[in-house]
Amino acid sequence: MESNNKFVPNQDLKLLDQVRETLRYYHYARSTEKTYCQWILRFIVFYDKKQHPKEMGAREVERFLSHLATNKRVAVSTQKQALNALVFLYRDVLRTPLGKNSLAPIRAKRKVHPPTVLTADEVEHMFSQMKATHLLMAQAIYGSGMRLMECIRLRIKDVDFGQGKIFVRGGKGGKDRTTYLPRLIQNDLHHHIERVKALHRRDLHAGFGEVYMPGALGRKYSKAAWEAPWQYVFPGKNRSIDPRSGREGRHHVLASGLQKAVKTAVRKAKIDKHATVHTLRHSFATHMLEDGVNIRVLQELLGHADVKTTEIYTHVMRKDIDMIQNPLDRLYDRT
Repeated sequence: MESNNKFVPNQDLKLLDQVRETLRYYHYARSTEKTYCQWILRFIVFYDKKQHPKEMGAREVERFLSHLATNKRVAVSTQKQALNALVFLYRDVLRTPLGKNSLAPIRAKRKVHPPTVLTADEVEHMFSQMKATHLLMAQAIYGSGMRLMECIRLRIKDVDFGQGKIFVRGGKGGKDRTTYLPRLIQNDLHHHIERVKALHRRDLHAGFGEVYMPGALGRKYSKAAWEAPWQYVFPGKNRSIDPRSGREGRHHVLASGLQKAVKTAVRKAKIDKHATVHTLRHSFATHMLEDGVNIRVLQELLGHADVKTTEIYTHVMRKDIDMIQNPLDRLYDRT
């Protein structure tokens, strides 16, 4: 069975370079490129570098994935990530598809842990230890439920002050969705964006100002990469070279900056929980449920494909019996 994809990587390149060339042709994210290459290398090393992947197949892939589950005890998502990388290798690079549905490795055990959630007071104490752009980003995540990378990749055009909404483009699973733009940060965010626009004008004046455009958008809107609406809301302090195009532009900030800022703020606020940036998303979801938001609405706000994923937050809600009104009392309160 041959791949139906038309692109064929340069056969003179080393295998991982062929993988990178193919990933870039199909406009995969740079983070995906890095992850896939790491898994493919681990697969090769697992067999002591004695065999080229094209000399192996489904049987060897199954053995490797089973090893991850039984010996490395990786999470379900990690095993799935490795599987996706190897399926891509064989389907799109080596052009000998594995038949993903026919693979039957030992499955990693799904471990369901209640998410870490901060109380409203803890969130407030944490924010008191943050400032400037990092504070604004943290508030945006807690007030909208965005993921870290969704916040970092946010474009100016996707912030709607008029409707009080944020449009998340290409979230997890490549899906778009709409969520809240918190009123509390609208004024600060507006001033921040005006400063970003001024920075962009200086870049244009210096002969730069081009921003990365995803997928086919760069071809469809050929001049959009130089326009202000397409610039990142949270751009890097310095311009950098795009490793794919070789052109100089201003990319978004690194995730590590906000991660470190949150870690420091949690420590200074003396919060004895393992709280990260993602904890703000968990806290948003839990506090929304506690305030009576319908779980299906919350599912849409968070971008969950399955409501069962959203339901995990019901296990960490504050269930103080004194705060819950008896349904019979509520019925008679209406009369």
